[in-house]
Amino acid sequence: MDSEKQYIELYEQTREMLCQHSAEPLNILRGQAFEDFRRLGFPTQKVERYKYTDVSEAFAPNYGLNLSRLDIPVNPYEVFKCDVPNLSTSLYFMVNDQFYDKILPTAALPDGVFVGSLCEAAKKHPELINKYYGTLARTHKDAINALNTMLCQDGLFVYVPKGVVVERPVQVVNVLRSDVDLMVNRRVLVILEDGAIIKLLFCDHAIDDRDFLTTQVAEVYVGENAHLEMYDLEETHVKNHRFSNLYCDQQRYSTAVLDSITLHNGLTRNRADVTLSGEYAETTLNGLVIADKQQRVDNNTLIDHRVPHCQSNELYKYVLDDQTVCAFAGRVLVRKDAQQTISQETNANLVGSKEARIYTQPMLEIYADDVKCSHGSTVGQLGDQAMFYMRQRGIPYDEARMLLKFAFAADVLQTIQLDALRDRLHYLVDKRFRGELSKCEGCKMCK
Repeated sequence: MDSEKQYIELYEQTREMLCQHSAEPLNILRGQAFEDFRRLGFPTQKVERYKYTDVSEAFAPNYGLNLSRLDIPVNPYEVFKCDVPNLSTSLYFMVNDQFYDKILPTAALPDGVFVGSLCEAAKKHPELINKYYGTLARTHKDAINALNTMLCQDGLFVYVPKGVVVERPVQVVNVLRSDVDLMVNRRVLVILEDGAIIKLLFCDHAIDDRDFLTTQVAEVYVGENAHLEMYDLEETHVKNHRFSNLYCDQQRYSTAVLDSITLHNGLTRNRADVTLSGEYAETTLNGLVIADKQQRVDNNTLIDHRVPHCQSNELYKYVLDDQTVCAFAGRVLVRKDAQQTISQETNANLVGSKEARIYTQPMLEIYADDVKCSHGSTVGQLGDQAMFYMRQRGIPYDEARMLLKFAFAADVLQTIQLDALRDRLHYLVDKRFRGELSKCEGCKMCK
């Protein structure tokens, strides 16, 4: 319990400060979350869903926290110039775990749509926050949920009322900024009422060369006939530690596209739990990981088919090199009453060195008898015949390797439905395979 002790003592000493600089709906759940965290402790690698990541080691260092909510001296609109070309987005920023409201996009959102601080939303929409906050991300079984719930003070709230279509994609850039090593606990709550439509793009960046530890818990509700596209792009640095838990609940005839792309990082653990609660709901879960050096990425997913006539599609691809160690564990659960379920789960991995390691565990757990479900996993290296074919045509060795890696990753990129984002990611992936960070002209973040 050594790693847990500092967080238990921190909460006991600073509870009043945490509550003072937060909102009542967040404060109500702190006490129970603290008791759950103290009981659970950080999960060991004997816990099935955490078997590939040493959580205690990641949380052992003594990170600073901005509990008194000191103003961070940064204008993200000045330092962030990497907006996706030709993708006209409504651009918002989170600085660490605080919503940046000093400057907001000039383009107005449709009436009733809210994108902003979770604490501010607790004042304007208390009935929504009280109803939905903390109902998917339970704290009694997961220590990361418990730790985040007891320490988080703010976050992001996205709300789209019934029948409203948000034509312009909403882009949220999570900026990590600090002069000292810092722990950030961020919360995200997304609510789409019946018939609502929105496209969300989340981008993680780190400005400073500091050790960052981020916990993020996202709760997403997709109402009946609603449509959500949510893309999550991480492009930080090797000192960044990220623990992200995403929970999504879908109702009848809803569709959700959830994409996770890790281009550059230190240690990343992404958990995605999707519950299909209404008939004829459809979910698409995609992921792309590019890792080298000593980077680590652990994706753990669960798709829970609870009712009949639903469909899920899952595709995760990894491109590994050097001494990186990564993992994928994906479980599709088809319950007894979920007849006529259609599900496809695929994990494919390209390993470019003898030292790189990938642990892959696709799982199907089926209790219904009228289903069409399949799953599969492959691990391989660059094909000798393909390399020979390209070398024979005068393509240099390193260029041939890069082209084959890009072709392998392209399947995931092609699933992205935003054309401009897809084109931009083609460019970023190409630069990543060439060993270059995506330094856009005029951007101070990547320099």
